[in-house]
Amino acid sequence: MNKVVAGPGEAIHDIRDGVTIMLGGFGLCGIPENCINALVASGVKDLTCISNNAGVDDFGIGLMLQQKQVRKMISSYVGENAEFERQLLSGELEVELIPQGTLATRCLAAGYGMPAIFTPAGVGTEVAEGKETRVFNDKAYLLEYAFDADFAIVKAWKGDAHGNLVYRETARNFNPMMAMAGKITIAEVEELVPAGSLDPDHVHTPGIYVHRIFQGSGYEKRIEQRTTRKK
Repeated sequence: MNKVVAGPGEAIHDIRDGVTIMLGGFGLCGIPENCINALVASGVKDLTCISNNAGVDDFGIGLMLQQKQVRKMISSYVGENAEFERQLLSGELEVELIPQGTLATRCLAAGYGMPAIFTPAGVGTEVAEGKETRVFNDKAYLLEYAFDADFAIVKAWKGDAHGNLVYRETARNFNPMMAMAGKITIAEVEELVPAGSLDPDHVHTPGIYVHRIFQGSGYEKRIEQRTTRKK
């Protein structure tokens, strides 16, 4: 089945106000830059965004925050975005901070069709407030529910017309597990190749999980914090 669409505008055409979106990436690495820009241009609002990070002020999800398109942010690390901080402290933005491993495992649970998981992360902290706790082998665990995302938007290095995806190095972060977890998964890739061109042993996300794919362009691939050794 050919899943190729013309570009980011067509890929996100049915994302409406109020939906829940997963956005792959870690920091600014492997984020779906083209789709984020298309979402900004579309003006869609009241979004719930699930992402490890919240971008920076002028890039990534930070662009959506600037336009007040995000109602709720579900994240693990948000320390590089001043506008995020301002909206959080002013009460404009609803925020759910969760441990990074819990974020990853709730994505996996959704992809595997599991309704919930038990995890020791967060027991005895504010994360546990209002959540069910059970004891297994004398150790306490929190009940955490699988994510329920309308869309998952991911970025890969290569993909084919059937939606099979290959990620490169650090961009193989939250992208594979989020690609499994959305009701509709949209993939943007740096290189789109004909079906059958990818070595099956190198495919990280099978095309069965992907509904739309397109070849992106103009990737900036910014580095969030550049640290270099003094000469």
